[in-house]
Amino acid sequence: MLYLVPTPIGNLSDMTARSIQVLKDVDLILAEDTRVSKPLLKHFGIDTQVQSFHSHNEHSLSPKIIEKLSLGVKIACITDAGTPGISDPAYLLVHACRNANIEVIALPGATAFVPAIVASGLPTEKFFFQGFLPLKKGRKTQFEFLANLPCTVVIYESPHRLLKFMDECILYFGGERQCSLVKEISKMFEKHYRGTLFSVNEELKILTKIQGEWVMVIEGKK
Repeated sequence: MLYLVPTPIGNLSDMTARSIQVLKDVDLILAEDTRVSKPLLKHFGIDTQVQSFHSHNEHSLSPKIIEKLSLGVKIACITDAGTPGISDPAYLLVHACRNANIEVIALPGATAFVPAIVASGLPTEKFFFQGFLPLKKGRKTQFEFLANLPCTVVIYESPHRLLKFMDECILYFGGERQCSLVKEISKMFEKHYRGTLFSVNEELKILTKIQGEWVMVIEGKK
C-alpha cells in the first residue's frame, strides 16, 4: 500500500495525528528533498527510513518502488510542503500503482489553494485550479484560456516572478477583475490582498521586498 501524506505548508501544528502515525508505521518514506523533510520528521519523533524521490528521478525510481510495494513493503510519499501530487511529484507513481493494482491511500491535510479560495470571498461552487503556469511555451495561450473561464481561477506564483505575473494578469483578465492574492498561507507573515487586479498590483509596487509563496484567486468571466 502507498500512502500520500500531506506535510505542513508553514505551521507545524497543521500536521495531523494520523499523518504522524502513518509515517511512523510505514517501512519507507519517499521525500522530495530529504534535507527539508528530515528536520520535520525529527520534530515529530519519526525515525523511519527516508529515500529521495523527486521530479528528476521519479521516472527511474517508480518501477523499483512498485516492485517493493508488490512485495508488501509499506511506503509513504511526502513532499517539501503540502499534498503530494498537487504541483509536486507523485502523479507518475500513483499512475504506476493503479496499473499494478496497488492500493493508494491519500490522507487529507495541508494544501495552499483550499484556504486561499475559501477566504477569498469569490465564488467557490466552481473553480479551476491552474497551479503554476508554463514559464514560456504555452503561457500566453493558457492565460487567454483562463481569462475566458466563467468560474473562479486559482494560480500559484513564485516571489521573483510575481510583479511580471501581475502585469500579465491585468493584460489578459483586465484590471477591473476582482481578485484575492495570498502570501505565505498558514505562516507568521500570512497576508491577504483583496480588490481589483489593478488595485492589488498598486499595493505590491510599494513593497520594498517580495518574498514567500503566493496564491492568486481571480474572479471568473461574467
